[in-house]
Parts: sequence; C-alpha cells; structure tokens
Amino acid sequence: MELKYEKIYRDVLLKIKSGEYRVNTLIPSESYLMDYYNVSRDTVRKALSRLENEAYIKKLKGKGSIVIDVQKYDFSLSKIHTFKEIGKNIKEYKTIVESMKLIYPPEYIKRELCLQDFERVWEVIRVREIYGEKIILDKDYLCSSVVENLTREICEDSIYEYLENILSIKIAYARKEILTESVTDLDIKCLDIKDYNMVVVVKSHTYLDDTTLFHYTESRHRPDKFNFIHFARRYN
Repeated sequence: MELKYEKIYRDVLLKIKSGEYRVNTLIPSESYLMDYYNVSRDTVRKALSRLENEAYIKKLKGKGSIVIDVQKYDFSLSKIHTFKEIGKNIKEYKTIVESMKLIYPPEYIKRELCLQDFERVWEVIRVREIYGEKIILDKDYLCSSVVENLTREICEDSIYEYLENILSIKIAYARKEILTESVTDLDIKCLDIKDYNMVVVVKSHTYLDDTTLFHYTESRHRPDKFNFIHFARRYN
C-alpha cells in the first residue's frame, strides 16, 4: 500500500517532469499541499525532503521550495570511462588543469596505492566543465613507476588515451566506491557549487592487466548533475 508521503512525492515529481512546475519557480507552499492532500505538515515535509535529496527541488529559507534543473549526465560505475569518452555525447565540455606535479605523496595516498616511502606519484587536479558549469573536481594520483612522464597537454586531453595508445599500457579493471562528503575549500574554489553543502564522491582504484595498482582517483561531483548507473545480474 502506498504511503501518503509517497503519493505526494510522486504527484509533485510528475508535475516537475511534465513542466507544470517549471525550473526556477516555486512549487506550492507546504500549507497548500497540506490542504490539497489533506495530510499533516510532517507528511508534506517528508515528501519534499525526498524530492530535495534527489535534487529535484531546493528549499529556500523563508521562501519555499524551488524547482531546480534536473538535467543529469549518466556516469557508469560498471565501466572505466574517461571524461573525454563521456564528453562525446555532450556538445560543450572542457577540462581545466588546476595543478599537475610530481610529489612524494601524503600518508593517505601511500595507503591507498600501497606505496613505499621513496615512491613518488603524479598529482593531477582537474576541473570538468559542462555547458559552462564547473561540476566535477577530479583528484588523480598515478604511480610514477608506471607513468614516468606526463604533461599538462596530456592531462587536458586524456591521460588514459595517452597511456593506452602511446605507452601501450593495458588498463584492466577498477574498484569503485561511492559516497557523499561535505564540501571542502577546494570544492568551493574550483566548482560552481551553488548552495550545495555536499558532493558525491567516487573513489577509484585502477589496476593494470598484471594486477598492479597504479592509479587512485577521487572524483567529486556536484550532486544535482549526475546519475550513477550500475548494471547488475542476479545470476551468472
């Protein structure tokens, strides 16, 4: 049996998707929805909270709830895609290299990549811009024992394309973890973060075909712009 808040959630979502409630306009007030659906304020708020959590609306203090742009881009968790490959389906996209340097990594990166004290990594910080909005911050750490040389031009284009096509390195698989984190000062500096106080983070450990772990990534996404897609089977 459908719960009351689920009916409100579904009805409001349908009106958003149909365009009855347009982007950048306020949806009806909590009081109106209480009367319209004959429910309590808590029930209405539960429905609105779900809509906000799924990035369809944004609650504005003292004003109500506004419909936000629900355009999202599919990001597969079941495949290893470069941003350049994803960008083939997007008309306007750009990679901005904030920094690129060869470093002795901090302790947490040494742990993530299982490195010895004397080993160095390439640290690459890149911003991904789509249709004029900076919505992804990628923090890449690549073992210098595998990737000896790197340039800003390669980082602006595609690191994996360079590794596979120029260096003939065989990238095999990745282990990915998805979570949410509070925004950092770097997120605020680099991204068009709007009013969001959380980002969606995909942490990836990527391996060569000989099982060598060579790449750790933290890909930090503004939450309203991406669908994370995974295909799973119950049986082999």
